[in-house]
Amino acid sequence: MNDAPPLSREDLIAAMSKGIKPRAEWRIGAEHEKFGFDRTTLRRPTYDGPNGILAMLTGLQRFGWSPFEEAGHVIALERRNSEGMSASISLEPGGQFELSGAPLKDVHDICSETGQHLMEVKQVADQLNLGFLGAGFDPMWRREDVPVMPKGRYVIMRAYMPKKGSLGLDMMLRTCTIQSNLDFESEADMVLKFRTALALQPIATALFACSPFTEGRPNGFLSARANVWTDTDPDRTGMLDFVFQDGFGFERYADYALDTPMYFAKRGDRYVDLSGQSFRTFMTEGLPDLPGERATKKDWADHLTTLFPEVRLKNYLEMRGADGGPWSRICALQALWAGVLYDGAALAAAWDLVKDWDIADHERLRRDVTRLGLRAEVAGRSVRDIAVDMVTIAQRGLKNRARFSGGMVDERGYLSELEDIADSGVTPAERLLDLYHGEWEGDVSRMYRDFAY
Repeated sequence: MNDAPPLSREDLIAAMSKGIKPRAEWRIGAEHEKFGFDRTTLRRPTYDGPNGILAMLTGLQRFGWSPFEEAGHVIALERRNSEGMSASISLEPGGQFELSGAPLKDVHDICSETGQHLMEVKQVADQLNLGFLGAGFDPMWRREDVPVMPKGRYVIMRAYMPKKGSLGLDMMLRTCTIQSNLDFESEADMVLKFRTALALQPIATALFACSPFTEGRPNGFLSARANVWTDTDPDRTGMLDFVFQDGFGFERYADYALDTPMYFAKRGDRYVDLSGQSFRTFMTEGLPDLPGERATKKDWADHLTTLFPEVRLKNYLEMRGADGGPWSRICALQALWAGVLYDGAALAAAWDLVKDWDIADHERLRRDVTRLGLRAEVAGRSVRDIAVDMVTIAQRGLKNRARFSGGMVDERGYLSELEDIADSGVTPAERLLDLYHGEWEGDVSRMYRDFAY
C-alpha cells in the first residue's frame, strides 16, 4: 500500500510545467551513449568478469563517482560538480555506457565535462583492455551476441518490445545516441521549441548519421539507429502530429502519455510488470497487480521516461534524433540546438524553415533521411540545403548568446564539423562507407581501431 494522495490531472501537468524557468536560469544537459568492446576480440563486455562493465563502474569510483545499486548490482554512478549539479553514468540494456551530464551554462562547460568523462573512462578502460566506440548502431555484433545488463526494467521491456515492433530489441541492445536537453520559459515557449525541434529532428539525424554497418556489412542505411525507431513501438515513438495542432500544450502531452501503455511501476528495488496496461486506469482505479494502490508522482515521472518520440517532454525538452559519434559531435549537437532554440531571432528563423510542412512531410522525411541522409527532400528542398540554413541559424544564435570561454572564444566553433558536413552534403556514414570500400578493404573491424575514443 502507499499512502500518497491520488494523482490529479493538475499533478500530471505540474510535473512538466515545473520546468518553466527564466532565461537566466536556462541550462544545457548533454547525454551520450557509447559501445564498449574488448580490444582483443572486439566483443561487447559482459557485466561481470575481470574486464566487464562492473569493473568499469568500480574503477571509475576513484574519480569521485558514487555507486547506485539495484537488487545488489551496481547499475549507475553519480557525481556532483562544484555547483552541486549532478551527473550520472548509467547502463543501457546491452551495456552501452551513458553519461547523463549535469545541467550546465554553456557548450564550453559541456565539452569540458564530456572530455573529462572520456579521459576518465579511457584511463580505466586501458587497464581492463577495453575500448569505447561512438556510433549509432553496433557495427559487428548480432543481438544474441550482446550481453544483457542486470536492470529490472529491461527484463520487462525485452519481453514487451517484440509484441509491438520488429526492431525494439535492436533499439535496446544495438543502438547509441547523443541527446541535448534544453529549458523553456513558458508554456508558449515550450510549444514553439517543441514544434521547431520536432520538425528539424530529421535534419539533425542526417547531419549526425553514423550507422551504416550491421554485422560487419553495409546495411543500406546511413542511420540504422533512426530506422530502428520506425519499427519499435508506434504507441510511444514518432513525430507526434498533435504537437503541430492548435491547442497543444502541457495538457495535451499529458493526455498522450496517459494513453501510452505502461511498462512497469517500481516498488523499492522491484519492478512490477504492468506492460500494456493503462496509466489512466492505474491513476483512477488501480490495477490488479498492485492491489489497493494508485499511481504516484514517482510513477508518473517513471512513465514519462518510457515515451520515445523524436523530441520528449519531461520538465525540459530532449532532442533525440542524433546517432552516437565522436567527442566533437557530442559537443556539436549541444551547440546546434542551443544556437537554434536559445536565441529568439534564431528560433523564429528556424520555425520559418519548417512552419509550412504538414504531418505527411514530417513522417516521410523521418523515414527518408535514414537511407538518403542529406540527399532526402522535403517540400521541394533538399535536406542538405535545409541543414546549411539550420547550421547558419545556429551560428547566429550562438553569436547572439555571446557565451565566451576563458580564451574569449564563443560557442560557434563547436559547429565547424557540422558546417563541413552540411556544405559538403556528405554524412559521417558516407565517409565510413568510403573507408569500408577503400582503405579498409571491406573490414569493418577497422572502425574500432580508427574511431575508438
